[in-house]
Amino acid sequence: MDFKHISVLLEETIDNLDIKPDGIYADGTLGGGGHSLEIVKRLDKGRLICFDRDGDAIDAAKKRLDSFSDKITFVRSNYDRFAEVMTELGISGVDGIVLDLGVSSYQLDTPERGFSYNHDAPLDMRMDKRSERTASDIVNGASREELARILKVYGEERFAGRIADMIVKERQKGEIKTTFALNEIVKASIPAKFRRDGGHPSKRTFQAIRIAVNGELESLEKAVVDMIDGLKSGGRFCVITFHSLEDRIVKNAFKAAQDPCTCPPDFPVCVCGKKPLGRVVSNKPILPGEEEMNVNSRSKSAKLRVFERA
Repeated sequence: MDFKHISVLLEETIDNLDIKPDGIYADGTLGGGGHSLEIVKRLDKGRLICFDRDGDAIDAAKKRLDSFSDKITFVRSNYDRFAEVMTELGISGVDGIVLDLGVSSYQLDTPERGFSYNHDAPLDMRMDKRSERTASDIVNGASREELARILKVYGEERFAGRIADMIVKERQKGEIKTTFALNEIVKASIPAKFRRDGGHPSKRTFQAIRIAVNGELESLEKAVVDMIDGLKSGGRFCVITFHSLEDRIVKNAFKAAQDPCTCPPDFPVCVCGKKPLGRVVSNKPILPGEEEMNVNSRSKSAKLRVFERA
């Protein structure tokens, strides 16, 4: 299968990056290469550093971006290693960074990767196939308490406890091996009247397990801070999120970078000495237009936030 992925909020992201032809840019989530292609098209003597931990994504993007290969450095690594990789490459600061979070269309549409509740496949969900821990390890190995925590915190699943109880009960009969087997367990755990609304009943469970398998929120918390630090003056940082957990992390990190003062509100002047690192470009997130949502249903939950370094 080709590595296809429709880049969400592409035009808005590229506009907000304010690309300089001789600038240095980083795409922390290469995926199908949509954002990278539009960035590198605008570079003259500039350079683009592309991160992805998915080997399939790297291989496909190298082909798609082949005519620009002299301007691109591909890094097979998670974006949370941004600071270390920049040091290794001898880059002291970048002019712009883009993160397009979540799972790519290719990963969802490749059944054997086990990301989708719409295809029957082994429970895998690893973004980096070199990683050892799979979705099966969590479903079949985590305690009831840990399962409930993952589903509630990462999936915001109201029936987390019931689903965890049912998983534990079913795995005592034998290993839960496939996505469809997990679907049936989730469906049986959620009362019928709640299954009728809000899309597929497994959506939150699959999101939660995927986040846990790939350590997505921990990666994001580290990376956002490192990436703000890694921007040159005037550099732009664009982050596209797809659920409230990611968006909250980005929103809070940007807010803290814009207003880092820790003095009590009643202090007449700041004595902590912490200076703003920059500004949030748009206080409200930028959302996809109606046309984009009609063309690409996966864009409906997308939010773009932008930070500019002082």
